[in-house]
Amino acid sequence: MRIQVSTSIKLAANQGEKKSIRVGDLLIGGEKVVVIAGPCSVESREQIIEVARSVKESGAQMLRGGAFKSRTLPYSFQGLGIEGLKMLAEAREETGLPVVTEVVSPKTVGIVEEYADILQIGARSMQNYPLLRRIGAARKPVLLKRGFSSTIEEWLSSAEYILAGGNDDVILCERGIRTYQNLTRFTLDLSAVPILNEVSRLPVVVDPSHGTGVRSLVSPMAKAAVAAGADGLLIEVHPRPEEAKSDGDQSLRPEEFQELMRIIKPVAQAVGRSM
Repeated sequence: MRIQVSTSIKLAANQGEKKSIRVGDLLIGGEKVVVIAGPCSVESREQIIEVARSVKESGAQMLRGGAFKSRTLPYSFQGLGIEGLKMLAEAREETGLPVVTEVVSPKTVGIVEEYADILQIGARSMQNYPLLRRIGAARKPVLLKRGFSSTIEEWLSSAEYILAGGNDDVILCERGIRTYQNLTRFTLDLSAVPILNEVSRLPVVVDPSHGTGVRSLVSPMAKAAVAAGADGLLIEVHPRPEEAKSDGDQSLRPEEFQELMRIIKPVAQAVGRSM
């Protein structure tokens, strides 16, 4: 028995051969598991360059960092905006790491596209349909995070907005869903990885940082994600998590990220992948 998507409409996300998305010299969805690492938020030039140097040295292939942030409370740090984008671009110039950063409004897609190599749609924006339509007209790959109360079919329907707009380079990111348990921030739904590999042609990456919200759980869930068939990982890294302006509890220290990169290599090899 194979899993069937319930909609009667043939979704572009489900048609054709498994897709690989090229970002510079990297291929997301190929034989190699791609690791995207960096802080939740860009806080300063010194911070993002320090992190970029560190994660590259440990083997990460891409740099993540938020310049525009959607936060639960209006009083929380909202990001540095355009200045943060400029800092990400400087970090890319110094390290050669392509940049993944979030877009939160249709009005800012153009400016973010100037600086980013991949445009991220956060979980809160997964059903922001005006933003998805605007992203469909962008010419950069898109990392679409699953909404924390969304089914897989709703998630694929959101991807369809982007695909229908003409942007075929969509990467799906599982980042945990809200359940009744309270020992982790969310429940990381790793069953989504093999399900999507069966019903969709789009690459799938996993974010165990947001998916658990607990630093000690990031590494074991990263290993599990690779074993389940993820094409990549999204890992939060901060040089001083206790000082982070967002998500410090789930951010790995540089030495912890280095250890994670060491221990996931044999897992990747065991399932016929490389790092």
